[in-house]
Amino acid sequence: MALNERDDISIVQIIVYVPTLFLALWLAIRHGFGRNAGWYYLIVFSLARIIGASLQLATISDPTNTSLHIGSITLQTIGLSPLIMVQIALIGRALGSIRKATTSFVTEKRLRLVQIVALIGLILGITGGTQSGQDYSKNGTYTISDLSKYGMGLTIAAYILLALTTIIVATQRAHIEPGETRLLLIVSLCLPFILVRLIYSVESVFGNNPSFNQLTGDVNIQLGMAVIIEMIVVFIVEGIGMTLKKLPKAKAAPKADSYPQRNGYQQSWQQMDSDHEMGGYNGYSGHNGYK
Repeated sequence: MALNERDDISIVQIIVYVPTLFLALWLAIRHGFGRNAGWYYLIVFSLARIIGASLQLATISDPTNTSLHIGSITLQTIGLSPLIMVQIALIGRALGSIRKATTSFVTEKRLRLVQIVALIGLILGITGGTQSGQDYSKNGTYTISDLSKYGMGLTIAAYILLALTTIIVATQRAHIEPGETRLLLIVSLCLPFILVRLIYSVESVFGNNPSFNQLTGDVNIQLGMAVIIEMIVVFIVEGIGMTLKKLPKAKAAPKADSYPQRNGYQQSWQQMDSDHEMGGYNGYSGHNGYK
């Protein structure tokens, strides 16, 4: 059977995302999985694109298998949230650098809230896509489920909060350590492209334009507003990400009983920042010495 345009796109995606997957793994190993969760989401995104493309190619030999079609569509539609979560993680690392010198309106808890919003949007998108697939298998009609709409609403909210956070961080750029300002550069460059991708998803979920239909829509629109846009974002993140320095591991807080008592009290150390999953910065403060 001859390849169609969707099959051609899938082949290109596999060619592109297999190397980016290994590069994301290398970045995660270099910077740490737990301390820099952004690379983890990049791995998830690359896997989603590879598996989704593979399912699309599998329909060549089994074109009547609705599970393959729905699986491919679902994986293609959930890529937006991981890309947003990558940017949240990078901003988190920049904030960790800022907090070494000053305070910021964007606290760790507030940033985690944005991440949770994006994560819930991702979960609802997966659940909603599965629900739409079940309905398609029953009646042959692909409709967007309410869960997918709720998930998209949360994704929109996450993007807006991310953009506002980036603006706030940009106003404190002077406090970011040398070499870490490129984190802000990555997010600033990616946000416009992610916005285009977001507009495509919003029209696909909430609009009535058949050209944006996830199953039978215009392939050229999908290529220009989704496929290529996603690749650009990944190239920016990994390209500049390779130039980031590896952060030193956080030092453990000294034990209180290892210091002499003086004037009736014992010197204490207080951990100021917890090991930020997204920033990877730890700071400790205490007495610098005795007068």
